[in-house]
Amino acid sequence: MLIYDCTIIGGGPAGLNAALVLGRAKRNTLLIDEGKPRNAVTQESHGFLTRDGITPQEFRAIAYEEVLGYPSVMHKQDRVDTIQRDEKGFLLQTSKGETVLTKKIILATGLKETLPLIPNIHQYYGKSLFVCPFCDGWELRDKPLVILAKGDRAFHLAKMVYNWSQDLIICTNGDSDLSTGQLHLLQKKGIQVLENRIIAIEGDDKKMNAIAFHNRESLSRQGGFVDVEWTHASELQDTLGCETDEEGAVKTNIIGQTNIPGVFAAGDTSIIAPSQLIIAAGEGSKAAIGVMKELTDEEFLD
Repeated sequence: MLIYDCTIIGGGPAGLNAALVLGRAKRNTLLIDEGKPRNAVTQESHGFLTRDGITPQEFRAIAYEEVLGYPSVMHKQDRVDTIQRDEKGFLLQTSKGETVLTKKIILATGLKETLPLIPNIHQYYGKSLFVCPFCDGWELRDKPLVILAKGDRAFHLAKMVYNWSQDLIICTNGDSDLSTGQLHLLQKKGIQVLENRIIAIEGDDKKMNAIAFHNRESLSRQGGFVDVEWTHASELQDTLGCETDEEGAVKTNIIGQTNIPGVFAAGDTSIIAPSQLIIAAGEGSKAAIGVMKELTDEEFLD
């Protein structure tokens, strides 16, 4: 059986860039990806120099063409179900019944989000409602916007989004959980806080134009930002015994190593937040260099 130098689990920007670096290093590399990207609802990706405004589908197509141009990189559209340590490294079993033997692993499985329980919010998520102002704030600049969040997250989002538009209203869909001090600061900036229960987001197929409340009132808004709950898209980090921080992010050192020898983590897996493409790609490059260092050190042992 072929023993891969490294298997990368996850084909987002972190996993793809890790594969690129390892492919250029002539390492036998396997990239396993289900082909179900989290950002499938995203219309455009921003903040990546030379690729600003690219669609996620186009980005992935270009990336795969480049990565698979290196003969040492193989790709399987599959899911890793189990991982066991083997005397030669790690033994992976996939959902399609394949067995993979690999010396090193890079976890780049990313995150999944849970949206607030607001009727028809999914219809506008990724089209008018977003999570990252650095990614989508420019397109919503100077428009009347809503912040769908409560507590510290609402306060943080409002402060950030205020840079792109000062026409902001926070809708908490119930108790605001904001402190007296936070409410005072928001009021000074002219940011209203509404606690009314939301019954629907109104608009056409893509663009929201209003929020309807339980008391039959309506608020005109053209877009906004929403706080979501982030969790790991995979449980493999738990299966392997990787340490995580209080937020759930996999702990790594400066070169992406986890506490488990031979296991590295990159991208959102080690950040537990939706990072921009350019940051995730950089994380993948860092982890790949870490893998190369570990492989090289082992090969030069007496």
